[in-house]
Amino acid sequence: MTELKKGVGLIGVVTLGAGVAIGVSVFTVFQPAAQVAGSGLLIALALAAIPMLPFALAYAYLAGIDPVSGASYEWPRRYLHPVVGFGIAWMRILANVGVQVLLAQVFAHYLAMLVDLPVKLVMATTISLVFALNYIGITVAARVQTVLMALLLVALALFVATGAPLVSMERIGSPLAQGWPAIGACVVLMISLFLGIESAVEIGEEVQNGRKLIPLGIAYAVGLTTLVYGLVAIVALGLVGPQALADSSVPILDAAKVSLGRWAVPIIVTAALVSILKSMNANALVFSRSIFAMARGGELPPVLARVHPRFETPSAAILACWACAMGGLFLPSSLVFLLLAVNVPTMLKYCACSLSAVRASRLPMPDTARPLLAPALIRIVGLAGALAAVAIILAGLEADWRPHVLVLGWLVLGLVYRAVAAGLRKAG
Repeated sequence: MTELKKGVGLIGVVTLGAGVAIGVSVFTVFQPAAQVAGSGLLIALALAAIPMLPFALAYAYLAGIDPVSGASYEWPRRYLHPVVGFGIAWMRILANVGVQVLLAQVFAHYLAMLVDLPVKLVMATTISLVFALNYIGITVAARVQTVLMALLLVALALFVATGAPLVSMERIGSPLAQGWPAIGACVVLMISLFLGIESAVEIGEEVQNGRKLIPLGIAYAVGLTTLVYGLVAIVALGLVGPQALADSSVPILDAAKVSLGRWAVPIIVTAALVSILKSMNANALVFSRSIFAMARGGELPPVLARVHPRFETPSAAILACWACAMGGLFLPSSLVFLLLAVNVPTMLKYCACSLSAVRASRLPMPDTARPLLAPALIRIVGLAGALAAVAIILAGLEADWRPHVLVLGWLVLGLVYRAVAAGLRKAG
């Protein structure tokens, strides 16, 4: 059996995309952003959304004509070259394991603020729970994602509602106080808030009427994410000011203490835990579909393309991803370096899919296609997205070149595996 169950509707599409973007970063990124640009982080936040626009439009266009699970592998493979599709998906294996393990570690540390439990046990249990939910059905995983997203939005709405009357424009100060160079440097940090907004394309075959709902869901997810981040940033700055955010290791929690008092810790810590679980759930969905697509395309062992006869999920791929994530528990504890390498494969993925949209716009469309933009316009958008992705990668080189070398080494290892596997197939 190779057919996946279509169990995701519009709400599931929106909460998957927004659920990946509105993740643990909302509780951490404002501290370094305030250090770099002060209140200018508000301008940086708006500017950071700009390069995401061509990415989102390119993904929405491709989803409108060719919805497919494991899209980040399938689209570059189909429209550019099989080696490109393999390379993008292979690099994402490294990134997905790092994200899953690091999120589990952060979850354990936040949970320790409420109850003292062994960190490794909490990490292993959390990872196993998330993949178990994905194993038993896309509908279950999507519903869990929706519930977790709703809980997070309620907590953030409570923070905004109680804090808004106490906001002081004097505390916020001038967003231009640190100057435009500082704001430009801050944009690179703030882009991380929007990564993953297009995640619903990775389960394209499992979305009801994917050609219509995925582009629509991406648009709603972008709007929701921008609104939430903007309100949280304004309220946090207005409650404690940019210097206090810059000096805090838990900026949103410290800001919430002003308006929520003794309720701040349980509410914000719970919101952080929910946010991390939500991000882990979404990552597991994307990770497993990528492995499934690679196996179905002949790049990985065919057993990984099996679909569970009852749950109609890529069960073998899910188990493989769970095993990889559990293996990640034995990696050195310095996983921050690995997380730094996540953005490089992500930007390369955006670049490849943007170019895939350009290529697809020149090919005949299926009769059932629902393209978001005219082919001529999507070519401009796709090229803009590809250039933006390259520019972001180059900007990251100035911060630390080592993650780029790590990703390159992993890619070389994957290409060697692919060549050896192809040789064995021919010999057999």
